[in-house]
Amino acid sequence: MRATLDLAAVEAMDAADPLRAMRDRFILPEGVIYLDGNSLGAAAPAVFDELQKAATQEWAQDLIRAWNTAGWFDMPVALGDQLGRLIGAAAGQTVVCDTTSINIYKVLHAALGMRPDRSVIVAEGDSFPTDLYMAEGVASTRPGTVLRLEGVDAPTIEELIDERVAVILVNHVNYKSGQLRDMAALTCKAHQVGALIVWDLCHTAGALPVELDSANADFAIGCTYKYLNGGPGAPAFIYAAERHHDKVRQPLSGWWGHARPFAFEQGYAVGSGIRRFLCGTQPVLSMRALKGALDLWDDVDMAVVRKKSIALTDLFIQLVETRCGVYGLELESSRDGNARGSQVSFLHPNGYQVMRALIERGVIGDFRAPSTIRFGFTPLYVGYTDVWQAVDVLEDILRTGAWKDARFAVKTAVT
Repeated sequence: MRATLDLAAVEAMDAADPLRAMRDRFILPEGVIYLDGNSLGAAAPAVFDELQKAATQEWAQDLIRAWNTAGWFDMPVALGDQLGRLIGAAAGQTVVCDTTSINIYKVLHAALGMRPDRSVIVAEGDSFPTDLYMAEGVASTRPGTVLRLEGVDAPTIEELIDERVAVILVNHVNYKSGQLRDMAALTCKAHQVGALIVWDLCHTAGALPVELDSANADFAIGCTYKYLNGGPGAPAFIYAAERHHDKVRQPLSGWWGHARPFAFEQGYAVGSGIRRFLCGTQPVLSMRALKGALDLWDDVDMAVVRKKSIALTDLFIQLVETRCGVYGLELESSRDGNARGSQVSFLHPNGYQVMRALIERGVIGDFRAPSTIRFGFTPLYVGYTDVWQAVDVLEDILRTGAWKDARFAVKTAVT
């Protein structure tokens, strides 16, 4: 990738791309280079087809009967199995439901309940905030429970793992830097001291191959609106290894997780298998939108996705450093493609203004305080020529100082 590249060479990469036909299955606005699929994936006509069918046929015509005739009641498990293929989970171990935050709450409580003689939760100090907020919330409901943080209580998460730890909550891919953790190695480290581990796959699912079963993972959670393109607020998912199903209990004992939900009994009887992680009635229209998004993956090889992801991000780093390196950008992500997810982050002292200027010019990435400009590369619809053109715009903004325009200034809160 370090060889001199020109636009013709980059266009040739697009022509040889085995995933190039997937781009036509998404709606990409004219004049936009979309590099924020790690926050919200692009829309697909297949998603709207599912929504149309669910709303105008199943809901409008079948009414209450659709819970059975359209399979609404079983969608959390059916979609869970469909998604499970993308994260290396055998059938019956993944369920689509609720939100990432709620699912973190469930699995942390479940894991602590499985280790009643332990009182420590381990997490990353630079984790996505909701992970930490929910971990704090869980700890507050269990007297004596302590939260240890990587980067606060010790430099590395491995140094925090001992026989007092009940559960480790860790991101497979860091949301800001894109750093990728070794799932098998850290899981093994946890199990050596008898701890359980929960993997956050929000920036992983749909971006790179995951092997939860092979890594002997205990639990995983994640969202479906990023690389899986399920739509804004699409339901999240939970994975629980089958070996834990008979022992695990989660605290949100809603009727969908009941063993006999339509018996309408007074007392709660926990359901079997992965269904015990369900709580209340699930959002059917959002579920059906997600089905349309997941159906797009039926013929996609995750190894091919990963190969293209590394190639896209390698190309972006090379072009940015070659053409924009003199303008104060510093690579925050790993230079090794095998050690990062499907995103690239750069630091810039005026990152907020730079990103606002990029977005105005049709290159959509995002900004993370205090100084990270972040670009997500979704291999199903981002091409190599997109990368070339995005760097063209970035170089122009930095060279001309366009980002200094007053309209891009940081807005301060009015108190």
